[in-house]
Amino acid sequence: MFNETDHRWMARALELAARGLCTTTPNPRVGCVIVRDGQVVGEGWHQRAGEAHAEVVALAQAGARARGADVYLSLEPCSHFGRTPPCVEALVEAQVARVIVAMEDPNPQVDGRGLARLRASGIEVRCGLLRDEARDLNVGFCSRMTRGRPWVRVKVAASLDGATALANGASQWITGPEARADGHAWRARACAILTGVGTVRADDPRLDVRHVVTERQPLRVLVDSHLAVDLDAKLVRAGKLLIATAATGFADKERELRDHGCEVIHLPDGDGRVDLAALMGELAKRSLNEIHVEAGFRLNGALLAAGCVDELLVYLAPTLLGAGNGMFALPALDRLEDGTRLRIASVASVGGDVRILARVAADGANGALAADSPRGPVPAA
Repeated sequence: MFNETDHRWMARALELAARGLCTTTPNPRVGCVIVRDGQVVGEGWHQRAGEAHAEVVALAQAGARARGADVYLSLEPCSHFGRTPPCVEALVEAQVARVIVAMEDPNPQVDGRGLARLRASGIEVRCGLLRDEARDLNVGFCSRMTRGRPWVRVKVAASLDGATALANGASQWITGPEARADGHAWRARACAILTGVGTVRADDPRLDVRHVVTERQPLRVLVDSHLAVDLDAKLVRAGKLLIATAATGFADKERELRDHGCEVIHLPDGDGRVDLAALMGELAKRSLNEIHVEAGFRLNGALLAAGCVDELLVYLAPTLLGAGNGMFALPALDRLEDGTRLRIASVASVGGDVRILARVAADGANGALAADSPRGPVPAA
C-alpha cells in the first residue's frame, strides 16, 4: 500500500511535527509535506494554537504547484471551524491529487470527517502510514480526546539499588548534569509539572524549565491534601500555581495564596486526601495533554495505585545508596503476578546515567493508551 518514497516523506512530516513539541499545546503536533514530481514544493508544521496549521503553511509555500501534488500529513486535516478555518477545505481548493495521512484525528469534532471530505471531493486518500509514530508524538492529545484525561509521565532519578533519596532525605544530586538537562527537556514538552507538598517541604523546588531553551513554561500543579504548603515556598512565590487540596476551613490561607497568584481547587476523596483521578479529569478540562510528575515516593505510589500513571521516565545512576526512600510507596504483594506490568519503550545512556522509558501495560490498572506501541518519544533539547 505504501512504498519507500511514501515512508520517506511521511518521516519528514513527523520530523516537522516534532518541531512543535513544546509549543503547540493544547493542539496536536502536526507536520505536512507537499511533493510534486518527486520534489518538495511546500512543507510546514503547526507551531502554536491560534496560528496557521501545518497544511496551510505548506500550501502557502507551494502556491500553484500544489495542484496535482501528493500531500503527506501526520494527522488527519481538521474539518471544523476553531481558532482557524478547516484545513480540509484548503486542501480541496488547492486541487491536490493525493493525501496520505499517518493517523485519524481522535478529536470528536473531526474523527474521520476530514478524510471523508477529501474523498468526497475526488482526492485519493490513504491512512495509516507510520501511525504508531504519529500516535506517540501526540500521545497526550490522544489520551485527552479518547479517555478524558491527560497522559501522565512520572519522572524518577534513582541509584542502581532504587533509592531516590537517603534516609535523611538528601537527594541532590543522584544523577549527573546531562540527565538533569534531559529531564528538563521532558519538562518542556509537558503541559504541566505536578508534585506533592512533601517534595516542596524537602527540596523547595522551582519546577520550571531552565536547562534547555523554551519559550513556554508549563503550569505547575501541587497536590496538598491539608493545604500545608509554606507561603514562602518558591512555587508559591512564583505564582501561577494550581493547588489541589482536600482541606476546608482555611479561607484566610486560600486568600493569601490567591494574592500570590495561586489557584486552589477542592477535590476531596472522602478520606481526607485529594482525589487523584478527579484531578486528572480537571486537568483535562483545562486542555492539558501531558502531565510530567516529579514527586516523592508516596505521591508516586498513590498515582500508580489510582490508575493515573501511563509512563515511567527513570534515570538510574551507577551508584548504590543503601537504605533510603524508594521510587513508589506500594502495598506488599503476596503474588508476583499481582505486580504492575510494564513494557520497556526505550533504554538510552545519558551522560554517565541510564534512562529507561517504560509504559504501563495495556491490561494494567489504567489501560494505558499506547502500550502497544514500543517506541518512546525522545524530546528535542
